[in-house]
Amino acid sequence: MLHGRALRYIDEVARQGSIRKAARELNVAASAVNRQVLEVEADFGVPIFERLPRGLKLTAPGELLVAHIRETLKGHDRLQARIHALKGLSHGEVTVATMGTLAAGRLGDVVADYCERHPRVEVKVTVCNRSELMEMVASGGAEIGLGYNLPEDNRMQLSAVFQHRLGAVVAPGHPLTAKPNVRVADCLIYPLVLASHQLSLRPLIENLAPANADLRPVVETNSTEMMKRLVRRSPHVTFLNRVDVDQELRDGDLAFLPLMAAAGRQRLSLVHRSRGALSSAADGFMQAIKDHFGQGES
Repeated sequence: MLHGRALRYIDEVARQGSIRKAARELNVAASAVNRQVLEVEADFGVPIFERLPRGLKLTAPGELLVAHIRETLKGHDRLQARIHALKGLSHGEVTVATMGTLAAGRLGDVVADYCERHPRVEVKVTVCNRSELMEMVASGGAEIGLGYNLPEDNRMQLSAVFQHRLGAVVAPGHPLTAKPNVRVADCLIYPLVLASHQLSLRPLIENLAPANADLRPVVETNSTEMMKRLVRRSPHVTFLNRVDVDQELRDGDLAFLPLMAAAGRQRLSLVHRSRGALSSAADGFMQAIKDHFGQGES
């Protein structure tokens, strides 16, 4: 197994294309760098650099070796960062891509609790639509993605799935609160505040409505905050997930009436990029999401 010093020396020689330049960058003697290169070539029995008049160039075996070296060095750095984080020695950063309904609801509680426990970790949350979320996670723009009804994508790894119940959301004194069970059809006689088509809620509600039902809203919006604000005034009705109104239910500002339908649920997925390990801060944040969103009936 190669020693850490040899890994870094060979990596630097490959970057610089010169033993002398690599030695200057590493602040060591050129003879020490050359000795490491010769020892590794002797161990493998093949040259890893082609000696040219203008410097060194990786051979085919050398390219394989350097790719392995760089992945090994990255893994070592990630391990070191995790160990330091566990010891409370390092700052960290968590980048999350999510949807507006989640950012305005329970995810806000997750962020607040996590930051209180880990004040040296910076949490960055970006609100976006489904396709933007997928692209951010796949490209590395965000370490973690949390969203409803995400499609399968081999660029991402699924970490957890939560099933969230849909319901009619109304003011506490709304006539619908007197009914033991509620269907979408029961809500159609009241002024509707509906999610716009760019949100994953809208097609679910349309599928739950009776055939040929008139789902013409008085207000259509992609803002869940506006939806919740409008239905505080009876007799407006909107449709949201139970977790979207956690705080309002605790405060007594809104009522949540589960819909009578087996299909009245949304699939919430927690994902991260398939390639590469997560930072220790991101690992901890993902566990916090699982703890919060896995609590009880949601």
